[in-house]
Amino acid sequence: MSNQMRQHLRFRLIHRLRWLRHKPTLGYLGTDVFLDRNVALMRYPANIHIGARTVLKEGAKLCACNPRAHIRIGQDCSIGYHTYLFASAGITIGRGCLIAPFVYIVDSDHQARRDAPIHTQPNEAQAIVIEDDVWIGAGAKILKGVRIGKGAIVAAGAIVRRDVAPYAIVGGVPAKTLGERK
Repeated sequence: MSNQMRQHLRFRLIHRLRWLRHKPTLGYLGTDVFLDRNVALMRYPANIHIGARTVLKEGAKLCACNPRAHIRIGQDCSIGYHTYLFASAGITIGRGCLIAPFVYIVDSDHQARRDAPIHTQPNEAQAIVIEDDVWIGAGAKILKGVRIGKGAIVAAGAIVRRDVAPYAIVGGVPAKTLGERK
């Protein structure tokens, strides 16, 4: 057996062991899901659902932060290196989405009133929905309550605070419509 064949078999075995380790703890783990090194499925992993043939790259962190929160990722998605998904209400990602490295998707934030210390103020959460066939560029931030329409593209470094229309191309801080997919 060649060295290349041994490396391939070792890789397949490690991949399968990671899949088997996470399968019992997750709400759903589809077939042929690839979980790279140091992927963290935190707090309430039973509320995390990952569709078939989805790839979570090294350092990705998914956190269902409370018993009512959920994260649902459709099939055939790619979640980039060191991308964070933190759900206090819910994050839903459709099928065939590409999410680049260092993306931050969080469905909550703290109030910032003057009359009380920040750490004592309540966390406000609103679900995020990312529809099918969406591409989110490196370092983008998707904030609470946003719906990103089917086929949209979010440019690298954008901060998305408002809904994005289907097939729109958005970018900037805050994100604005730059064009439309043809």
